[in-house]
Amino acid sequence: MSTRIEGSTAPGFASLADTFSAAFTGHEAMGAALSVRVAGETVVDLWGGTADSRDRSPWTKDTTSVIFSCTKGLVSILAARLVQEGLLDYQTPVATYWPEFAAEGKEKITVADLLAHRSGLSAPRDLLCVEDVIDWDVVTSRLAAQRPLWSTGQGHAYHALTHGWLAGEVIRRITGQTVGQYFDELIAAPLRADAWIGLPHGAGHRVAHLQVGSSLTELVAQQAAARGADEVDWSERAITLGNAFPPELVDATGGFNDPRVQAAELPGAGGIASARALASIWSSTVVETDGVRLLHADTVADAIRPQTEGTPVFGGQPPFPRWGMGFQLPSLAREFLGASSFGHDGAGGQVAFADATHQVGFAFLTNLMEAGDDHRATAIVDELRRILGKSARV
Repeated sequence: MSTRIEGSTAPGFASLADTFSAAFTGHEAMGAALSVRVAGETVVDLWGGTADSRDRSPWTKDTTSVIFSCTKGLVSILAARLVQEGLLDYQTPVATYWPEFAAEGKEKITVADLLAHRSGLSAPRDLLCVEDVIDWDVVTSRLAAQRPLWSTGQGHAYHALTHGWLAGEVIRRITGQTVGQYFDELIAAPLRADAWIGLPHGAGHRVAHLQVGSSLTELVAQQAAARGADEVDWSERAITLGNAFPPELVDATGGFNDPRVQAAELPGAGGIASARALASIWSSTVVETDGVRLLHADTVADAIRPQTEGTPVFGGQPPFPRWGMGFQLPSLAREFLGASSFGHDGAGGQVAFADATHQVGFAFLTNLMEAGDDHRATAIVDELRRILGKSARV
């Protein structure tokens, strides 16, 4: 039985409803939403499936979901805006804004290094628990005091969760606001977007319940089997932080399903939003959207210059992502629409980005977390590329 899809598409974009519907094939009890803006106007706003498999409650037009590392894209927008306002310089040492960060030989690490996953702080040396990670000062003080896992300038590794605290503390030192407060003031409130870094009290009933799909379960099991008994897997530690999260990032009631985690400000992966909100946010980085234009074109051009690519210091399997100043750039790992696209994907299948050439804001969210060769969002992006390419030739 096919999943009922609700919402609307503008003329010329109807085929995206079929592609979105196909994403549910073979995925029982999945919920998802898709939103696309072009030139500031909504052309796709779709949703369907199950928001919570425990009681079979449906995904509605008001459902929000954890966006995982798509949050890094939002934080990168905040950093770019500070650069635009002359309050932040990518090439300045982090310690200029955050003096304690200079400890253990980190005095030369720049903001660019930090945003582009080159700081050497991809994982904590100390094991953290949930109580630690929901306390901002605990995590940022430990990261500031930590010796890097590799020498400055000697490579990169994905800062899966620590990225948010590192960038967020720089933002806090400059603005005097928490990253969640600054995000709300600069972005969410002006756009009237249902998006938060730190879920407010009373909004929990709108958040989809996350569940782990079979491909993610299998991947985690394979990685565990390949790991040496006495070996520190720094890539795994980057996700679990030791004892704070399961390798899948969620379980039935824990991880990013935990209300304490959702309420905390975890700007590496803890953002919560609707697809509609994310599409509006990304649209406003490249074109005026609902009266808001967040970034100038030259600010974007500076922020998306490639900074990091290739094989990470801890290895892994290609294809590998590419990054600018915190923004994920098109690569074989995540193609987006083309060379002028920038954004960030997120664990389990989330994808959100902008494209300057086509003036697009795009967001796909799902609560069924899969891994590896997950074509759900990719197929939708491919179809959007076909549509936009066809319209450009008319």
